[in-house]
Amino acid sequence: MLRFVLHRLGLMVPVLFGLSIVLFAWVRALPGDPARAMLGQHATAAAVARVRQEYGFDKPVTTQYVLYLKSLLTGNVGHSITDGRPVLGTFVDKLPATVELALVALAFAVVVGIPLGYLTARRRGGAVDAFVVSGSLIGVVTPVFFLAILLKLVFADWLHWLPTSQQQDPRINATHVTNFYVLDGVLTGEWDAAWDALLHLVLPGIALGTMTLAVVVRITRASVSEALTEDYVRTARSKGLAGITVSRRHVLRNALLPVVTTVGLQAGMLLAGAVLTETVFSFNGVGQYLFAAISARDYPVLQGFVLFIAVIYMLINLSVDVAYGVIDPRVRVS
Repeated sequence: MLRFVLHRLGLMVPVLFGLSIVLFAWVRALPGDPARAMLGQHATAAAVARVRQEYGFDKPVTTQYVLYLKSLLTGNVGHSITDGRPVLGTFVDKLPATVELALVALAFAVVVGIPLGYLTARRRGGAVDAFVVSGSLIGVVTPVFFLAILLKLVFADWLHWLPTSQQQDPRINATHVTNFYVLDGVLTGEWDAAWDALLHLVLPGIALGTMTLAVVVRITRASVSEALTEDYVRTARSKGLAGITVSRRHVLRNALLPVVTTVGLQAGMLLAGAVLTETVFSFNGVGQYLFAAISARDYPVLQGFVLFIAVIYMLINLSVDVAYGVIDPRVRVS
């Protein structure tokens, strides 16, 4: 197991190197000039030239990449063009909000999706199955930003049941230790702050997690349906085992492998796909900051944040592969 983990970690190096090349070329292919975006449309040509020289944008692209790669190897991801802050420090500050949002979205998808998928598989062809499958199709095709706006309009603006934006009510004088607002409220015993932060996560969490919920439902339904037809399930039933024992030990356990794979992939996608959700709800996380960086052509932020998300994504996939052996002893990693 240790050898497998070390091997996978070693493979991350060439992957990140290739990604850095593609990413570096992509951000420089974006339309617009970062120097002019920083100074404004009315900046003089001399001022624009000065900024381009200061940040090295006047050098050949290959030279810029070599300098960028050298800074990466020394642990320096760069500084934001717009505010001058270190990219790594900003990422550490913003990441907890996005992780908290992604965890709520993933919990919503898993807690609701797996039972629904199991239920529809057991009642395949019935009214419940048709309703859930139709709902999952709607969930897959509905754009995240549209669902976010709709949820905000109905439950925040019209019904006033839930907060409209931000991570927490600014009137609450909360203590922030880890920047995970719900966790901070629990650690400090400020339960009103924890509850308020959790309420602020409900609408963006549902908006972000609905597509994942639809995918989890469909994968679980297909996997459980297949497991129910296997010989080992019929054998277990013929031995007189209780229905709950058959479902837990033989059906669910064998059906979970593709579900775990899906959940792991979706977890990485939730982190990377929070841009629109955070923008709609003015959620102060990585997504909103990345959206602002795209608008400002902030090359260091774009490059650094995408690389960080890629590392997290690969670590999540590694965790999923390791989890295979825990869920199903027949699967071995070497």
